[in-house]
Amino acid sequence: MSKIPVPSGIPDPNRWKALVFIALAQLMVVLDATIVNIALPSAQQDLGISDGNRQWVITAYALAFGGLLLFGGRIADLWGRKRTFVVGLVGFAAASALGGAATGEAMMLGARALQGAFGALLAPAALSLLAVMFTDARERAKAFGIYGAIAGGGGAVGLILGGFLTEYLDWRWTFYVNIPFAIVAALGAYFVIREPSGGRNRSPLDIPGVVLSTLGLVTLVYGFTRAESEGWSDVTTIGLFVASAVLLGAFVLTEAKVKSPLLPLRVLTDRNRGGVYLSLGLAVIAMFGLFLFLTYYLQVVKGYSPVKTGFAFLPMIAGMIIGSTQIGTRLMTRVAPRWLMGPGFLTAAVGMLLLTQLEVGSSYAGLILPAQLLLGLGMGTAFMPAMSLATHGVDPRDAGVASAMVNTSQQVGGAIGTALLNTIAASATTAYIADHAAGATTPTAQKLLQLQGMVEGYSAAIWWAVGILVVSATIALTLINTGKPQMGEVAGSGAGAGEGAEDEVRIPVVAH
Repeated sequence: MSKIPVPSGIPDPNRWKALVFIALAQLMVVLDATIVNIALPSAQQDLGISDGNRQWVITAYALAFGGLLLFGGRIADLWGRKRTFVVGLVGFAAASALGGAATGEAMMLGARALQGAFGALLAPAALSLLAVMFTDARERAKAFGIYGAIAGGGGAVGLILGGFLTEYLDWRWTFYVNIPFAIVAALGAYFVIREPSGGRNRSPLDIPGVVLSTLGLVTLVYGFTRAESEGWSDVTTIGLFVASAVLLGAFVLTEAKVKSPLLPLRVLTDRNRGGVYLSLGLAVIAMFGLFLFLTYYLQVVKGYSPVKTGFAFLPMIAGMIIGSTQIGTRLMTRVAPRWLMGPGFLTAAVGMLLLTQLEVGSSYAGLILPAQLLLGLGMGTAFMPAMSLATHGVDPRDAGVASAMVNTSQQVGGAIGTALLNTIAASATTAYIADHAAGATTPTAQKLLQLQGMVEGYSAAIWWAVGILVVSATIALTLINTGKPQMGEVAGSGAGAGEGAEDEVRIPVVAH
């Protein structure tokens, strides 16, 4: 695993302070993924954005973030993680100010793309920074448990905060709220973080790799986004998937031949790292679809307000915090990672299985609350060791780009999840309404039929999510074969640690 040097083997005295600022930055990025969704209807009305272009407020961010992640990870390796982290924070704050002050559609979409671009710098730098500051196994487990809880539960916190800001202040505050987060995190990082030397990759930048990976990932993410709105058989959608396959294929060929690749293929071919990227990406497909369906179910079917909807997600946040900081942290140094990840994903699958029983009149306390607790516990337990293994066995010079691969698998997984599960739900809804339309002869009956059709669609899609989580668990249990980490300081750390020592079990560096 990673052998990032720690000066004289002495833990950084500022490591716990650094965790506060790194976690704050992560919370800001995760909040932004959901907080804007709640504000979107109000922003659309104020700025005169058409229904056809409304999705671009979300898509512009996703495309820039997903497309530039590998480039951002490589920049972190080249510039240094601390510098990349601070630049990412300052840029994200500036882009948020621009979004909050937007006077029209173009300004809003530009601000969202800029947020995505600076987020792609920030995200790979954050956990690779955290990793070099915690060298003791127990401390590392606690630090990553806290970070994992924020990474997992921050999205639901965004729903609560977004609801409050939109309902009681103004949608523009869903952007402005990022500015104090970013300023505090940037100042804290600048004065507190001391990045160990020797971990930079000063090789020349692989320009063909940057261009091909960015275009390939943007095309792939946009293909799934378009499939959601235009359908899978749309000619342009199919063209986008073909183009992304060609571009990403060319990227792999390029990386195999160039002297200093953007993404060394050795980062992908290790079975433990590959197992993490694959199982985590699949799990995110299931989770993203669920957030979408539960939000619509609670607001449209149950009539919850945005604030009440946000609070309704609290059991999932609580489950994630307990799973990550209590179960994951306590067991991470005692059992092999796959025995946390596999059962974790299976526990989440059981929670998802409960939600296949959703009906128009389902009880929140009797069905949705226990399902969310199981989902949160399972995902919190699984996410922590998954992030810990993200740079398993990787050279410290490649830590940033290995971290970026986790974000990339999550971003692509999110795009697939939203498009795939939404399409399944929409098809099931249409079929249900068509089958039962003859019996709905009054306006009340027709409205009830629409709600029943929606819930039937959600249930059909959630069945797929259950299956995807079972596949995630199977991949984690079969591909990931590293043993439990050794206690004490990271083995093999130091400038002279060579790649030949990879067979030795070491404390994994976490990345997200």
